[in-house]
Amino acid sequence: MQQIFNFIIRNSNRLLFLLLLGISLTLTIQSHSYHRSRVISSANFLSGGVYERINHVNEYLNLRTENDELVLENARLKSLLFNKEDTTKVPLADSIKGVKPADIIVSKVIHNSYSTHENYITLNSGNKEGVKQDMGVINSLGIIGVIDNTSTNYSTVVSILNMKSQINAKLKKTNHFGSLTWDGKSTGFVQLEDVPRLASVRKGDTIVTGGQSVIFPEGINIGTVENIYKKDNSSFYVIRVKLFNDMTNLGHVYIIKSKDREELINLENKSKEKNE
Repeated sequence: MQQIFNFIIRNSNRLLFLLLLGISLTLTIQSHSYHRSRVISSANFLSGGVYERINHVNEYLNLRTENDELVLENARLKSLLFNKEDTTKVPLADSIKGVKPADIIVSKVIHNSYSTHENYITLNSGNKEGVKQDMGVINSLGIIGVIDNTSTNYSTVVSILNMKSQINAKLKKTNHFGSLTWDGKSTGFVQLEDVPRLASVRKGDTIVTGGQSVIFPEGINIGTVENIYKKDNSSFYVIRVKLFNDMTNLGHVYIIKSKDREELINLENKSKEKNE
């Protein structure tokens, strides 16, 4: 203990300098958006590289499981193909709910958190592939989240298992809309809030994206109705939704570009300025 005190006394000037330098850098980053964005981008680059190397090791150890899953998926696809009325008409696999193939970026999850209240996912695609903030992320089963930050080769995603996430969704059979949120409890369930009581809803009904935003196309799968609650003194339902996706086990995903996003945002901003 005495040696520690002696070290601090001998190097007090250097330690004070480092402390003041750290405080000044923190204040600079917090007060300037440019510096903050550069720090976030650098952090994404460093953490993305680490996560990708860890992911390579995990992939090697899980090759047997992945091969089994591929065999099952091939069997399912062949079953669909052989049971089609006209087996010469094979559907294109690169089309997602009307989104053009050129507007889809295939990426891979290299890090996935799901044990906190604000969970994020790291992908091995970034600015170089055309990934931008606020793009939607899905896979073959349903939605995953929304792009939050990007670096040259990596990007982070606000998972739907994030209490700050809010996504427009609706009942597939009635088109009644609500806001999809997460209560921070189970990784297999989310909540669809603000659904009018006039809506006819039953357990097992399908929930899909609503299409009232420029992030996700309309009709992307989310899950099924598990329970329905009525808020006291409110004319709205809260619906507990069982996710199609296992958010604890994610592999390849699709990032959806929206060419009309900037046009729609500019149009909405012009309308707001006109009303003000």
